[in-house]
Amino acid sequence: MLRFITTLCALLVGGLCYAERIENFVLLDQHGAAHNLYYHKDKAAIVIMIQGNGCPIVRNALTDYKALRDSHADDNVHFLMLNSNLQDQRKSILAEAQRFAIDIPILHDETQLVGEALGLVRTAEVLVIDPNTWTIAYRGPINDRQVYERQKSQAADHYVADAIASVLAGEQVSVPKRDTLGCLINIAQSNADHSQISYADTIAPILSEKCVVCHTEGGLGPWAMSSYAMVRGFAPMMREVIRTKRMPPWHADPHIGKWRNDKSLSIEQTQALVHWIEAGAPRGSGADPLENVAVTQVEWPLGEPDLIVDIPAYTIPASGAVEYKFPRVANPLQQGAWVKAATVIPGNREVVHHILAGSVDADSGQAERDSGVFDNYLIGYAPGSESNLFPDDTGVYIAPGGEFAFQLHYTPIGREIVDASRIGLYFHDSSPSNFYRQSVVIDPTIEIPPNSPRHAERAYFTFDQPALLHDLIPHAHYRGVASQFELQDAAGRSTVLLSVPNYDFNWQRTYTFDEPVAIAPGSKLIHTTWYDNSAANPGNPNPERAVPWGLQSWDEMLYGAFSYTLVGETSDAPILDKTLVQTTRMVGFMDENMDGKLSWQELPRTIKRRLVQGFRMVDSNADGGLDIQELYRLSQRAKDSDAGGG
Repeated sequence: MLRFITTLCALLVGGLCYAERIENFVLLDQHGAAHNLYYHKDKAAIVIMIQGNGCPIVRNALTDYKALRDSHADDNVHFLMLNSNLQDQRKSILAEAQRFAIDIPILHDETQLVGEALGLVRTAEVLVIDPNTWTIAYRGPINDRQVYERQKSQAADHYVADAIASVLAGEQVSVPKRDTLGCLINIAQSNADHSQISYADTIAPILSEKCVVCHTEGGLGPWAMSSYAMVRGFAPMMREVIRTKRMPPWHADPHIGKWRNDKSLSIEQTQALVHWIEAGAPRGSGADPLENVAVTQVEWPLGEPDLIVDIPAYTIPASGAVEYKFPRVANPLQQGAWVKAATVIPGNREVVHHILAGSVDADSGQAERDSGVFDNYLIGYAPGSESNLFPDDTGVYIAPGGEFAFQLHYTPIGREIVDASRIGLYFHDSSPSNFYRQSVVIDPTIEIPPNSPRHAERAYFTFDQPALLHDLIPHAHYRGVASQFELQDAAGRSTVLLSVPNYDFNWQRTYTFDEPVAIAPGSKLIHTTWYDNSAANPGNPNPERAVPWGLQSWDEMLYGAFSYTLVGETSDAPILDKTLVQTTRMVGFMDENMDGKLSWQELPRTIKRRLVQGFRMVDSNADGGLDIQELYRLSQRAKDSDAGGG
């Protein structure tokens, strides 16, 4: 199996030189952070040490490796570790790292595909990579200090240090490959005959289950998986996007949470696809199952809607920035209705980046019009997410009158296009048991510093009632690279609910829990997003800019949507207080130290001006800060004052 392209160099003094080209990959480390090898193209060198739990050679080499890392702190050299052991899992790798104080990312190659491609045989091997050519300039031991079951007090030859020096100097490493002493790695399928993997029995069923729904005529995919011939033609590209986790477009950490709409490949499915492609994508005999896969593109995937709402058409220019559109359409319903599901049909998928839809009262103001957080949120569309089927026996109530409100974001594609999108609404025959609610964890005050490679922003939402959490939606723009939701109970104990270590702006996924998460009163839903505002981010429009909150994609957002139902609320007895929700949301992004209250320093100027003489009066419990309830009472007094003309 070909895993490297070996390039013969010129015959130089000292012998024949060669370079092993390394392919890109994306792996998660012991903490669940994503690492894209080619993302580090700006580094002067990349160094990877092969790690394995329990290996004494690795453990003894750690001191030397960390010292080497520290000695190159100012040289733009990136240090990593890689674990391809069949028996090691993330939990045990993390335990090993904690026990031996390993503060270097250990990439977990759980499919063993990277180790297989690298031809790994033993742990403790070190790879020195030149990012200018993506070739391995050196592979072998870190130095000559260790032998089996004993070690020298000091190394005489520093192989990796010398190799790094050569790469930094733009020179050829004198001895590019040495034998390594280390623990043997069991690459389980390295010697298997992958040509025997059945296309009909193994590969086609995986593609039918995970891929064909998008890769069909008229679907989201750019080409249709309609036959073996099509799959074989795109096989090299399929291998690449699988290795780099671009496809399938599902970016949740597989070790955290269980999701009803999980689109990911299992370890076994990933191995089967890659091995089959590397074996030359053999056809085998028999009928082609993909030719018999019937994927019918229907206009309305949930069936004919009870109400179709036509969104006003817009002409999208060939280039330039298109301001967000906020149209409203009169609600034609003569009596109230309970919505159980909604579908967006984009008029032109090429230009529609996203659509938010909800119902609002006729007298709602401009602020709500522009926020995208409506009285009754119905659905958000982004590529890969067209329908929203609410949890059983829940719904969104739409009163007669009022309006349907929309937020539309368009992206020009090089030619003028007219978009006329629609939404379809599906109604319950009778009132459901409970309201389907949606809210957001949001911070409109964020600012991403210039040239910051991993800047974090976070906010939270506090539940004052017991609730069931149904799904989560992280959202950021071009600079967003990772996102996380965690639940912190009233005692301060935290559990990560969703981690998206490899966030992709092009795929705005809704992550629906397999079973709703029970939330106790006083719990905080904390949303964190990490941004890369450095030149290394290929999607960054301008790394020199301090990036504020903004609707356009060249600005940024900390925006985490979630849907929930309140325990104890019923369709005929609503208990949600919208003013309290707004107050909760506000405290969640202003509370910088996350202690549940706003100090005088954390308050914005607008509130400070109103409280110059009254802070202590509003702080009814005299704890030096304003909590949600205190601010809620303040907002209620202000509302009453405005209503009375005071």
